[in-house]
Amino acid sequence: MNIVIVIDSLVGGGAEKVMLTLAQEMVSKAHNVTILSLAQNIEYDIPNTLSVESLFSGRATKVDRFWQIKKNVKVLEAWFEQKLLQLGSIDLVLSNLDRSNNLLAKSKIENIHFVVHNSVNAELARQKKLGPFSYLYLKRSKQNLNGKSLICVSKGVEEEIRQSPLITPSAMTTIYNPFNFKIMNEQANEVNINIPTSPYLIHVGRFAKQKRHDVLFAAFAKLDKKYKLVLLCNKKEKAFKLAKQYGIENQLIVPGFEQNPYNWIKQAKALVLSSDFEGLPTVLIEAIAIGTPVVSTNCNFGPNEILTEELSKYLVPTEQSDLLAKAIEDVLIDSPDMKKATILKKVSADAVADQYLAMAR
Repeated sequence: MNIVIVIDSLVGGGAEKVMLTLAQEMVSKAHNVTILSLAQNIEYDIPNTLSVESLFSGRATKVDRFWQIKKNVKVLEAWFEQKLLQLGSIDLVLSNLDRSNNLLAKSKIENIHFVVHNSVNAELARQKKLGPFSYLYLKRSKQNLNGKSLICVSKGVEEEIRQSPLITPSAMTTIYNPFNFKIMNEQANEVNINIPTSPYLIHVGRFAKQKRHDVLFAAFAKLDKKYKLVLLCNKKEKAFKLAKQYGIENQLIVPGFEQNPYNWIKQAKALVLSSDFEGLPTVLIEAIAIGTPVVSTNCNFGPNEILTEELSKYLVPTEQSDLLAKAIEDVLIDSPDMKKATILKKVSADAVADQYLAMAR
């Protein structure tokens, strides 16, 4: 089959990584996959088996604004027309993130499924704090999914949409994110001389309000001072500025974006997620798959679908740094066997790719 995956950019983010993993697995199954990035921004190393094209020069921050959207929808449609002439057919189109969704939702392109990576309500609540224009933009973006086929990355995200009047899709299902355990474990064993030898905890994620680094830092400040805290994130200066408020700046290590985060995660004593909301937090599953203990806020959505059975004791309410600190202390003492986690059976790249391929008409 011929498959096109459309995404806003290929900067270091969860949705981007998920789609690269999915694309590689589809290619390994002898399908033809093109990743179309709206922007030229690419931070990930792209395997030579993958075809990546960009639609617009530079960043794509305003390609879906009302004064440009009609013109840019035509640019997108023209690209698909050319690709259709080249390939003969396009069997499956996967749209990811708001700008891509906004263009594709208004296009005449067929066989599109829109992948919902996050809690819609939580995104809107966060955007409301940025002002009425930001909120209205995001609300309209979500409403553009009315009458569309949606693929949700967790049962929680799917259930939220079903219960909300904001979006009425034509069809909706849940497909968990794909993980290539073989590649992850190979990369986890790669040597990196920059990884500290002293004991450390790790957090992987953008330096964004959603991730609640303030809660993470408040919890970390309560722990034994022998630990370092590694952040694999952007905005290094902002991270250190906030860390100083909690007196932990001297324990903080911020190497920035890492092409291979797995060896950093493997050598950590524990990975901590402190978010207010997620869709399906990829990093929790990655840590579990390579055997690193995890602690997470029980945010909407995903963590309680990942940390089940005996691992559920490492889930804590959001915004509770005291409870987060206690759970971290517990997991450091317990050293649970993460590779027995039930979620690992549901997220293998092979099985997930087959679910996506079954969506093709």
